[in-house]
Amino acid sequence: MADNDGPDQYGVVLYYKYTPIPDVDQLFSFYDSNCNSLGLLGRVRLAPDGVNVTIGGKLSLLEKHIAAVKSNSLFEGTDFKLASCHNPLNDQVAKECGFTSLSIRVVKELVTFSPHPLLKSPEISNAGTHLSAVEFHSVLQSAGPLLEKENPSNHKKLVLLDARNLYETRIGKFKTPNVETLDPGIRQYSDLPSWIDDNSERFRGNRVLMYCTGGIRCEMASAYIRSKGAGFENVFQLFGGIQRYLEQFPDGGFFKGKNFVFDHRISVGSSDANIMGACLLCGSSFDDYSSRCRCNHCRMLVLVCDSCQKKDALYVCELCQKHGKGYGSIPLIENDESQVITQPIKLKTVPSDDTTLSPQIHSRHGSKPSRKLRILCLHGFRQNASGFKGRTASLVKKLKSIAELVFVDAPHELPFIYQPCLQEPNSKDLSSLSQQSPPPANCRKKFAWLVSPDFSGASESNWKKADGQFDPLQYQQQTDGFDVSLAYLKTVFSQAGPFDGIMGFSQGAAMAAAVSARRGRPGGEMDFRFVILCSGFALNLPDSVGGSINCPSLHIFGNEQGNDRQIANQASRDLAASFEEGCSVIIEHDSGHMIPTRSPYIDEIRDFLHRFL
Repeated sequence: MADNDGPDQYGVVLYYKYTPIPDVDQLFSFYDSNCNSLGLLGRVRLAPDGVNVTIGGKLSLLEKHIAAVKSNSLFEGTDFKLASCHNPLNDQVAKECGFTSLSIRVVKELVTFSPHPLLKSPEISNAGTHLSAVEFHSVLQSAGPLLEKENPSNHKKLVLLDARNLYETRIGKFKTPNVETLDPGIRQYSDLPSWIDDNSERFRGNRVLMYCTGGIRCEMASAYIRSKGAGFENVFQLFGGIQRYLEQFPDGGFFKGKNFVFDHRISVGSSDANIMGACLLCGSSFDDYSSRCRCNHCRMLVLVCDSCQKKDALYVCELCQKHGKGYGSIPLIENDESQVITQPIKLKTVPSDDTTLSPQIHSRHGSKPSRKLRILCLHGFRQNASGFKGRTASLVKKLKSIAELVFVDAPHELPFIYQPCLQEPNSKDLSSLSQQSPPPANCRKKFAWLVSPDFSGASESNWKKADGQFDPLQYQQQTDGFDVSLAYLKTVFSQAGPFDGIMGFSQGAAMAAAVSARRGRPGGEMDFRFVILCSGFALNLPDSVGGSINCPSLHIFGNEQGNDRQIANQASRDLAASFEEGCSVIIEHDSGHMIPTRSPYIDEIRDFLHRFL
């Protein structure tokens, strides 16, 4: 229960419930009506398998909301975590924590567990055994006797797993003598499955005790561990999470520091005033995230004490430092020009209109995301960033509410060359290179990601007429220059990242596919979540990675009657087949060598991107 200091006392309530929802639309209407009538702000997420809610308002009105929810039999047994608290510290904290509006969204899953949104999540019915705060404390205190009742003949050690992100564990975690505690040190929850895979032997045959903030992340993560089969059955989780534990043990018990929460309270501590966190720069004791300082590369929250905070300062989190990212220059992106001090990277960004969140934002497809997806765009052969940006203007406009597109020139500058044509060029063709006469002297330079083995560089200052007809299969001979382009993209990611995904067109799609095949390999320095491959084909490289590519992908290409005279339908199909089954989505169209933006194609593109919001 909350400490109610009066009817106007502000508070927050957090709850989740995994249960089949027979009518999501009806439940959506209930939350829309109830929360708006009570003036409640925050986040409501509805999925076919349950709800996840974090909302704030006057305590008396939150109690009315809880009573209304309890009247629905779907919520029987739900743990409502109601707490009194102060109002948001400032507008920035309120906006970042989602307390400037009411956001009601229908989502595919309540928490994004898998890094591959196209793959099926583990069955929640297979989640670990719930332990109350008292039981959890007893297990830690005795280092195992309570759990041995499950299988007394199999005496294995107890392993304590923190299912939260690094920025949460920095300021507080459980510390228990004689119990191995595992902190994955991950940026986001969707990184946890791969960490579990890499460390599965530390769980096999042992008793795994898990915890998180409020319990919902342990539901999916414990089910994932148990899904690994024999040797992974004994998984237990703290019911109600750290929040319920601190209510039961106000002095902190075995939990040291503060509990990071995803509302404007930012963190909740115990009566123990000891500080676990430390300033990223000077190392002094510090655990206050209210300044909302973030890593300049990956945007993860970092702890920077008041003395070290400087205007326009750049911060690099410990994970980015571990992967070699430093405090070097970042391209200053403004309009269509970029100023780079130490690297010759020219970025063309598509600015989006700044909009202010309205008091209530709700949508059947999903509300406006608090952070847009950043997508790095790779142009085709003999194109450039400015030209690709112009040709995709319609796509940019239709995705502006959910994505920011960043365009970059390839590193290989091509010689000026043109070919007279005997007929009008196809206006639908993005790579139509034909010219009636030499282009103007001030024509922009053209670039490529890969070049032919006999490529000698852009040595000519004037346009020259081509020796013969352009070969539509020339892309098959362009196999050199990959290492240079790969190193160049690593620099782009380091200086202008982070990027959620990569979109490539034609040769740019081939380059993006090759990069995604190397994602996760030793020495990899590019972290992204998906690729969009338009009119793509597989590169014929000497060290091509064998096997399926494990990366969520959207493939857009012309069908057999699609009039793509540059890249054959089968070439794009072969590229799509190189990605793991269940990991890719295919859109075939009839619009030639281009990216279609009319319905239903644009709707399918939006659907793919919404899975990553």
